[in-house]
Amino acid sequence: MKLQYLGDSKDSFKWDYHDYLTNALGFKLLNILLMMTPDDNTNEGKTKPDWFPARNEIIQFCHELRVERDISIIKLLPLKTGASYKLNLHKPENYISETDRNSFCYGISNHCDQVVFLDPDNGLEPERKYNKKHVRYSEISTMLDQISHNSVISVFQHFRRIKFKDDFARIKERLLAVIPSAHLAGIFWHQLMFVVIGKSERTMGNIRQLNKAYAETYPIEII
Repeated sequence: MKLQYLGDSKDSFKWDYHDYLTNALGFKLLNILLMMTPDDNTNEGKTKPDWFPARNEIIQFCHELRVERDISIIKLLPLKTGASYKLNLHKPENYISETDRNSFCYGISNHCDQVVFLDPDNGLEPERKYNKKHVRYSEISTMLDQISHNSVISVFQHFRRIKFKDDFARIKERLLAVIPSAHLAGIFWHQLMFVVIGKSERTMGNIRQLNKAYAETYPIEII
């Protein structure tokens, strides 16, 4: 996650979907691990928020993020949508370091069922070499161990020149090699997929049904 990405079209999808998911599951907390990295000199993050047809309140929320470039505004998401869950930014001041990756995946609250959203620049670690733009499968395992049985982890996954359904199948294979008891679901749009991972087969079954309902309103595909 970079400040320059705040309020773009991927943000519209990101906040609309995770607000919907947390609310529909009846969970009390949306816990966000931003996995911050410094801005760069690219044009990434300049797409308009309404490129994804999110709810009007989400579009306005993204316009505010775009103007202010302030991550603390993210905490206002449930207030903007009228949702009853609480939103927590987990260690938002910490930037991901090549040499110290452990700090962001420890100390996650486990006092209630929650959606934990991981927002790396690129997504899950690739086949050969990972860097600060990725989250590792072993880190997913560490975080799953800290949260309740019904809680889930959602991971931002950017398109990496392989069809999302094929990429999801490989992600599932690699994740199950580390966490054999995990369950997965996927939802994608344009160049962005969210991979949802959980311990409870029942909760993940509910999420697949919620994703199906979401796909009836939005131009997304589900896995």
